[in-house]
Amino acid sequence: MVILLSLLVILACLSGSFGEEDLQKKVFVFPAASRKAFVRLNVHLPQPLTSLSVCLKHHCPLLRPYSLFSYATRSSDNDFLIFKEEPNVYSISVGGSDVRFKIPRQDIPRWEHICVSWDSRNGLIYFWLDGVLLPRLGTKRGHKISHQASIILGQDQDTFGGGFDTYQSFMGDMSEVNMWPRVLTTDDVRLLMKDDTVPNPLASWNAFNYTIQDYVVVTDEVP
Repeated sequence: MVILLSLLVILACLSGSFGEEDLQKKVFVFPAASRKAFVRLNVHLPQPLTSLSVCLKHHCPLLRPYSLFSYATRSSDNDFLIFKEEPNVYSISVGGSDVRFKIPRQDIPRWEHICVSWDSRNGLIYFWLDGVLLPRLGTKRGHKISHQASIILGQDQDTFGGGFDTYQSFMGDMSEVNMWPRVLTTDDVRLLMKDDTVPNPLASWNAFNYTIQDYVVVTDEVP
């Protein structure tokens, strides 16, 4: 009976829905490059979004491009995408239009905490790295992000819910993924940096509704 239960747990981890779970002090580990491994966010969105914010932490050794957060809709596979093009360049896509933020180069890979906000009213994109706001850029003023979405961690969707490429896949650790239907403030970001919470999220790491596909491991943070 113990063996059977263990096998069921392993199968669930390889591909399964975990419902709503408190992931404080936990991380997603993507141990290998793959076009099959990802985490799907199960988020209820009642209407199109005129603003959106996403925060997450990640630790990645890759020098090639990789996707962190992919929000695809039927009309745009990159309706909201957080993509690291180079070790010192983040690309943010809204409605298929890209802007790029340059950050200092690091000789040794380390944890990076990022927050990205976009506001349809003026098209401005806010990008915080480790709590510091970079100069703002803008695109897609007046755009609305569809609420009929496929939201994926660790892969870049080139079609709705699929079209993955191993050479754009994430490998490493990811945690503290949160979403809000509004623009954050620097005070909000500083709260998150202190492991505090910001109210009224669309998706909260403290009550995370997700599905794992293939080889992604949920495990404890390493102190």
